[in-house]
Amino acid sequence: MKRKKIDSFFLILIISLVLLGFFIFSSAALGQLTKTGAGFLMVVSKQFIILLTGLILMLVVAQIPYKHWRQYSIFLFILAVILSLLVLIPRLGFEAGGARRWLNLGLLSFQPAEFLKFTMVIYLAAWLATQKERVKKISTGLIPVLILMTILGLILVTIQKDTGTFLVAATTASIMFFIGGGKIRHLLILTLIGAVALSVMAYRRPYIQERLITFINPNYDTKGASYQINQSLIAIGSGQISGRGFGQSVQKFSFLPESIGDSIFAITSEEFGFVGSSSLIILWLIFALWGYKLALKIKDPFGRFMIIGFISLIIVQTFINIGAMLGLIPLTGVPLPFVSHGGTALLFSLLEAGIILNISKHRA
Repeated sequence: MKRKKIDSFFLILIISLVLLGFFIFSSAALGQLTKTGAGFLMVVSKQFIILLTGLILMLVVAQIPYKHWRQYSIFLFILAVILSLLVLIPRLGFEAGGARRWLNLGLLSFQPAEFLKFTMVIYLAAWLATQKERVKKISTGLIPVLILMTILGLILVTIQKDTGTFLVAATTASIMFFIGGGKIRHLLILTLIGAVALSVMAYRRPYIQERLITFINPNYDTKGASYQINQSLIAIGSGQISGRGFGQSVQKFSFLPESIGDSIFAITSEEFGFVGSSSLIILWLIFALWGYKLALKIKDPFGRFMIIGFISLIIVQTFINIGAMLGLIPLTGVPLPFVSHGGTALLFSLLEAGIILNISKHRA
């Protein structure tokens, strides 16, 4: 069968999300002037350079045959695990906000958890493509996935204290496992084990306990543990139907923490209201539905599972972020893909989009 061109509609979706994200980020970045003293142009210029680099990377990767990733899948995953452990080395790994999640590369910083999620999808796609009916068995299906999630949990939750990223990765792996033929009762077992493990971690980690308490009772410690969720809800509510307008957010100035990071959806709602925030959510829904529809058109199991994995990775993180800002789930601290500040996350999201574009050439 003759290869087709890349899926132009999916490319338009990605570019639309990226441009809209940069537009929202530019407005939210105004709030940094009163928080860090950083120049507005410096913050926005850095984001623009990362964005431009990511788009170029996406277009380059879109030309690389996706099947090449399969032969290196296990090596890439092992490399990601090693890089994730390097955060423990003094000076090389550095701490921010009470967690060690970054590597100091001189002028740049690198978050290995993003690479770990990326390689997890490739490795799991390669593994599922070979399993077929064996994925339904405990020994050749459930146990390997449980081992994978244990590795992710030890690195992300225990070492890096990044429960949000673990939830994104674990949910994505569960979706891939289920679509790959995993049984529902095996998924329930994984969920139960995960819930018990997180409960133990919550008992030992006060910050997890606080997030659960503030989720149940947002009025608990409104000047401390519940401060962010309360300020987020104030921002979202004050946007009303049409919002205050571009650049007119009040909450981003010294009130709402992480206004260009985890909390950027709240700023979006404040400035563009229900109409603007709903439009962004609808765009994400189209992204998810079109991506899964595209996966159904791919006959090669490896390519199909990679699309499912990357789409799930991005969309699960999106709705965990939005759900946390709306108070529907506990705060997790994960960024909004294509929108929030965070160079490593943005680059890997665009890298994943590039691979999907290449796979789209092989649609039926």
